[in-house]
Amino acid sequence: MSTEVALRPAEVAEQLGQYTVIDVRTPGEYAAGHLPGAHNVPLDALPTALPALKAAAARGRLLLVCASGSRSATACARLAAADVPAATLVGGTTAWAEQGRPVEREAGGRAVWPMERQVRLAAGSLVVAGLALGTRFPRARWLSAAIGGGLVFSAVSGTCGMAAVLGRLPHNRPRTGDLAATLEALAH
Repeated sequence: MSTEVALRPAEVAEQLGQYTVIDVRTPGEYAAGHLPGAHNVPLDALPTALPALKAAAARGRLLLVCASGSRSATACARLAAADVPAATLVGGTTAWAEQGRPVEREAGGRAVWPMERQVRLAAGSLVVAGLALGTRFPRARWLSAAIGGGLVFSAVSGTCGMAAVLGRLPHNRPRTGDLAATLEALAH
């Protein structure tokens, strides 16, 4: 079984051309800015992409990237379970850009907030709604409690159910042709 390798932006910058870079964020996040030459394969599409990723790994090294390194570490673990070696970028595209490294943006790309910001907006809105409704309907406060509990579970487990739900919204989904074209490019 393969083990995850965590690389820092400076290490990757020196050898970027030696990697097939896979950005596991949502298409909207990817369009807003990604490492040069990166391919977008959202985290939830990994099972579908596994044959293409195996083919790409057989030809060279894979580097998985997300905004902070959390989703790419999850993706590395899933690929390792399928015996596909991959590395992750420590700090993700955020650390990459903060160090002044180049970031490509999709022409006409949709301006979509990063998933973490989408989660904060949704969670905060639901908590406020639960508290506001709770002044009239006391049981509505359970909504705030449920969201708070979900956030605690997310922090402890390293997973986020709300991000999974938000990732299914239309602005976060790849167009079918985009993912198919990416997988075709990776397979060959």
